[in-house]
Amino acid sequence: MAWPIELALVVFLAACTICFVLLLSLKPVLRRYALAKPNARSSHKSPTPQGGGIAVIAATIATVGAAVVLYPTLFNDLWRLAIVLVAAIALAAVGIADDIRPIGALPRLLLQAAAVATVLTSLPGDLHIFAVLPWGVERALMFGALLWFVNLVNFMDGIDWMTVAEIVPVTGSLALFGISGALPPEATLISVGLCGAMIGFAPLNRPIARLFLGDVGSLPIGLFLGWLLLLLASRHHVAAAALLPLYYLADATITLLRRLVNGEPLTQAHRSHFYQRALVGGSSVSQIVGRVFAVNIILAGFAAVTIFDNSPIVQITMLAAGCTLVGALLYTFNSAYRRHQ
Repeated sequence: MAWPIELALVVFLAACTICFVLLLSLKPVLRRYALAKPNARSSHKSPTPQGGGIAVIAATIATVGAAVVLYPTLFNDLWRLAIVLVAAIALAAVGIADDIRPIGALPRLLLQAAAVATVLTSLPGDLHIFAVLPWGVERALMFGALLWFVNLVNFMDGIDWMTVAEIVPVTGSLALFGISGALPPEATLISVGLCGAMIGFAPLNRPIARLFLGDVGSLPIGLFLGWLLLLLASRHHVAAAALLPLYYLADATITLLRRLVNGEPLTQAHRSHFYQRALVGGSSVSQIVGRVFAVNIILAGFAAVTIFDNSPIVQITMLAAGCTLVGALLYTFNSAYRRHQ
């Protein structure tokens, strides 16, 4: 399909503007009902309103919905898109409830699992990433991957601008890949809208943040991200789908495994992510998110190479380069922490 560039630009600008205006309107309400007080995980020192994700998700869904209404012939599977949007709204509701009054770990996980299972029903029955795997095994792996992504964004949203530095390059890249035909129109539209909304959120989250994303934003953003990457991988772009979120995947997964090995409670608030260690080691928030953003831009470039050259040698080379780059960043962050010790 020839994707209309003008529509993508309008959706992007509309999502950015709607999100920013909504945030300005919601900030007094969030300050009253969803104030985040500093805890063991926090990098902020004073109570700050959270829940900015309300505007991010609302702007994304509003612009996607408007585009579908105005240009219905551009999209093929509107009912599948509707399922994904409903699941994201449900997760946002779980998130805002948790932002106001924390929900227990098990009920929260079950609600997340229900949203993930709902999204899986939207996937075509013949969709495969690894054809050698039995259908049931592959769907189980997809379920686990989506559930991990729902929590991944939430786990990593620990300092100002961190989620912006991750999600903007990833969704911007996915939007460009979709415009070039690597994603279905519905996924491209979500990528464009979410990228614009995150940029609209960025001014209020810049260090020192006046507003946090909150679970109402991080949970559905993780769902969108996982769904988009599954679709990208299913179109024979597995390397690109792995490269785009590689920093988040590496930092969160290694940190989780390290805490598991050390016998530390996985649900307890902590500051042991690599980027948090860098902060403890004396790096500024701007330095940390700047490095993460730069690495994500380079990873996006590696992913683009694999999109346009699908040969095995190119895939392996770009994956190796991406792993080396992310490993170097994690090493730098950890070294700053060790020097401080």
